[in-house]
Amino acid sequence: MNILLLGSGGRECAFASKMAESPHLSQLYIAPGNAGTSAYGKNINLKLTDFEGIAAFVLKNNVEMLVVGPEEPLVKGIHDFFLERSDLSHIPVIGPQKEGAQLEGSKDFSKQFMIKHGIPTAKFKSFTKASLEDGLKYLETQKLPIVLKADGLAAGKGVLICETLEDAKTELKAMLADAKFGEASSTVVIEEFLTGIELSVFVLTDGISYKILPEAKDYKRIGEGDTGLNTGGMGSVSPVPFADAAFMRKVEERVIIPTIEGLKKDNIPYKGFIFIGLMAASSSDGKEPFVIEYNVRMGDPETESVIPRIESDLIELFLGVAEENLSEKELIISQKFAATIMIVSGGYPGEYLKGKTLSGIENLRNSVAYHAGTELENGVVKTNGGRVIAITSLQDNLFDAVQNATADAGRIYFDGRYYRPDIGADLL
Repeated sequence: MNILLLGSGGRECAFASKMAESPHLSQLYIAPGNAGTSAYGKNINLKLTDFEGIAAFVLKNNVEMLVVGPEEPLVKGIHDFFLERSDLSHIPVIGPQKEGAQLEGSKDFSKQFMIKHGIPTAKFKSFTKASLEDGLKYLETQKLPIVLKADGLAAGKGVLICETLEDAKTELKAMLADAKFGEASSTVVIEEFLTGIELSVFVLTDGISYKILPEAKDYKRIGEGDTGLNTGGMGSVSPVPFADAAFMRKVEERVIIPTIEGLKKDNIPYKGFIFIGLMAASSSDGKEPFVIEYNVRMGDPETESVIPRIESDLIELFLGVAEENLSEKELIISQKFAATIMIVSGGYPGEYLKGKTLSGIENLRNSVAYHAGTELENGVVKTNGGRVIAITSLQDNLFDAVQNATADAGRIYFDGRYYRPDIGADLL
């Protein structure tokens, strides 16, 4: 098969590396890709939302499957675009249609969906510019800290945790009245703050059945000890030691099954990944799962820890999604532990440097490198983003995985580089 993979991050590099192992693959195209994805296929200079350009490329190059990495093309309806065109409708798209993508595209939609289908989540209320005064009064009745979420896509920046009532009111006004996040914050969800440990659970579904992929824990803060500003993710580990069989049984029974069945009941077709961001809250009965959010694609950098633990043919699983026989496919998960360290540009997540020469990949000893924000310039790897490269080590235990990934991260160099040396330390 000729396959087109959309995206340019570490997630797509991990996908590309795994897909390249499959005997089903003839030619892999990655659009736009990065310096690392070119090792597994051919990078194509296409914009993720240029649906006409993507269609023309697909038809010209006999592409037989489209795998969508990031959320934006899904929320904007690329799957629907393919289904609506007679010359494209036979080409399977791995990723939900626009309606299903609202699970990520609209925080209000996803919260209403959870409530409707009895999926445990934090209590919430939504407000618009017209109901701003009601929102300010509502804040006065809530416990602190409180969470404010922009309803739409805000490039990972639309969630604010406010410690004081004054901050919460100021931010709510900024989001609704001053369009702090543009159109994304025309509606704001005010949500109860949950305490516990976060983890990410990933499901692949053909709309009928599902497979639970390896879970992972992501580290969002820029500084050691989970301090400082939020980022797109500074590292991840998989599996997560506290997510034992008893906890994962609760997740499946209380979250995954009601989610899949809820989509069916609401007549929402869904073919692709569901990322479930969970809070594991402590109770007298052990840890209880609460859904923080849904995403409609794999997470990044969690994918860089999850993919190395999947021993099955990834394209075979995608064919199961496309042909609605996923239940017949075998998913084999390694018992080993994966740790991922994300190396970022100086200044990230604020203004950061680009165009720095990257070296040392050939010095890695017990890890693989998944490129994220990189590009090739005359054969030289240069930095081209905030999160530059993910270093993943797969080992028999978590301690060795963390130690090897951290040591190998130290072997990568570019001006201003930074990484957290404590990824996974809280779980050891």
